[in-house]
Amino acid sequence: MQTEPSTPTRGSGLPRSGSAGVVDGLLTALKRAAAALREAGIDYALAGGFAAYAHGAALPTHDVDFVVRERDVQVALDALADAGMTHVKSPENWLAKVCDGEHYIDLIHTPSGRPVDGELLGRAEEMTVGAVFMPVLTATDLIIMRVLAFTETACDFSAFLHVGRALREQVDWRRVAAQTAQSPYAHAFLTLLARLGVIEEDAL
Repeated sequence: MQTEPSTPTRGSGLPRSGSAGVVDGLLTALKRAAAALREAGIDYALAGGFAAYAHGAALPTHDVDFVVRERDVQVALDALADAGMTHVKSPENWLAKVCDGEHYIDLIHTPSGRPVDGELLGRAEEMTVGAVFMPVLTATDLIIMRVLAFTETACDFSAFLHVGRALREQVDWRRVAAQTAQSPYAHAFLTLLARLGVIEEDAL
């Protein structure tokens, strides 16, 4: 049985603000979903805001994201349904969505047109999130996935700048630049980080 770490671990605290109740509920949903996926033998990794939190960014207050292979989506939905969660129809064809009470959980299988595969999941790191160990996307993969999501109609950098700052020492920025070179929006975001002094200009 896993024991609590003897020193503080990122991803184990709660905010001291009015959003504490929302975050507490999201963390409970996250832990329930992670346990159900693990018990079902599904390869998965935590993504999105809570993955960034596990790496040291601020706590999110929106939803929970996991990445899974597309072939495992239905098995994952069945496992979450068995845990008392409800499948919610979504217009997006790159994810499946469930809710645990009022909290939403996304099962992402094809982020930005790139199918989740064993290589991505194999790089995930076992980390503590809300005092529970689970696989979490690496900081580099997390940044790549997020900046590739920027488009002409969804290009608000402000909500992600703090993540770039918080994770900067954990990220292979040259790999990020190489993997996102086809996206002018990703390049613009990385250029902004360089101009702000968050990353080195020679990483671009």
